[in-house]
Amino acid sequence: MIIEWLFNNYIEILGVIASLVYLYFSVRQNIWTWPFGIIASLLYVLVFFEAGFYADMSLQVYYFFISIYGWYFWVYGKKKGENKLRVGSLRRKEWIVYIFLTLILTFVAGYFLKKISGSLLPYLDAFTTSASILATWMLARKIIDTWLFWIVIDMVSIGMYIYKGLYPTIILFVVYTIMAVIGYYQWKKDLKNGV
Repeated sequence: MIIEWLFNNYIEILGVIASLVYLYFSVRQNIWTWPFGIIASLLYVLVFFEAGFYADMSLQVYYFFISIYGWYFWVYGKKKGENKLRVGSLRRKEWIVYIFLTLILTFVAGYFLKKISGSLLPYLDAFTTSASILATWMLARKIIDTWLFWIVIDMVSIGMYIYKGLYPTIILFVVYTIMAVIGYYQWKKDLKNGV
């Protein structure tokens, strides 16, 4: 029974493993986060397609491309004379813009998911997708506020995946939530130290 389940869910399990490695390297600000982000994205395109979470599936396509961008930016985005890209943070006006963009994207995408795709939870699916687009952009730019976005996204995602019965992915998102908290405090130290 367990072997049959593993065989039937091997893509999701490999996606979980690649995602955990990606997350570990993200917290550590290691360049290897991006190749593992590419692998995890490709695997989760398949997982979410089969689960009927079409916005999450399309988000994985975005993750694929933003991982390429993040890889490039972490290597070439640093200022002259610096060894690596420094951690930055959003200003208050930028926070307002990011929250506003998340809300607008959520309502637009949620409307279309409800009308067109047959998504099971259209507005929650749209929220996690919209917020994740912005959070991944912040990660690629090494902005500490990405972790605060991820904490909220991950907790909402856990509820969605409980509803759908994606058990390995539920475990992954519990770990994601814990690691997002760790990532925030780790990056906060680096931000204070100017690293």
